[in-house]
Amino acid sequence: MVNITKEFPGIIANDNITLNLKRGEVHALLGENGAGKSTLMSVLFGLYQAEKGEIRKNGKVVKINNPNDANALGIGMVHQHFKLVEIFTVLENIILGVEPNTMGFLQKADARKKVVELSEKYGLKVNPDAVIEKISVGMQQRVEILKMLYRDNEILIFDEPTAVLTPQEIEELLQIMRGFADEGKSILFITHKLHEIMQVADRCTVLRKGKYIGTVDVKDT
Repeated sequence: MVNITKEFPGIIANDNITLNLKRGEVHALLGENGAGKSTLMSVLFGLYQAEKGEIRKNGKVVKINNPNDANALGIGMVHQHFKLVEIFTVLENIILGVEPNTMGFLQKADARKKVVELSEKYGLKVNPDAVIEKISVGMQQRVEILKMLYRDNEILIFDEPTAVLTPQEIEELLQIMRGFADEGKSILFITHKLHEIMQVADRCTVLRKGKYIGTVDVKDT
């Protein structure tokens, strides 16, 4: 992300921010509420359009008009407030929007198989037939993560992911994020908790009142 500026009426949420993300790293975004972290990631995911600046992937300028464009570029996002359909099952939520137009029995069986394989591979065990409104918040977050993996996303954005979790769930999530990075995925981790950054992040970028303050290697701090 190069020289990104995003404005809302009466406020500059992101003021000429540049952010570089490396393959296979956990990159934390640190700042107080209102620093511009979620806005910047919403620009990357196509929820907002920046007034200035550009987004590049592998050196090439890309245009992200909406989340579908982001997904097509391998970018996924777990929002602080989940975007699940509560009356749908886990499986229905994961494949929503990417299921074939004629979702026959065989296609659904293949989708179920892929979801089960992903959940077992990454330690994200879920019941594909469970209805969202009847499972815990921690389980719902697993569904959001599986949605990204199902779409083969390689850049994974987590917006304050530990805010709603128990201590045990937090520990499990941080280990999962580290595992994603170790296999070559790139993680953007929005947080305001320094101890979580020290535990899992490779680099950390600090934002304050919409401005870029700096980026540091966590191991050097």
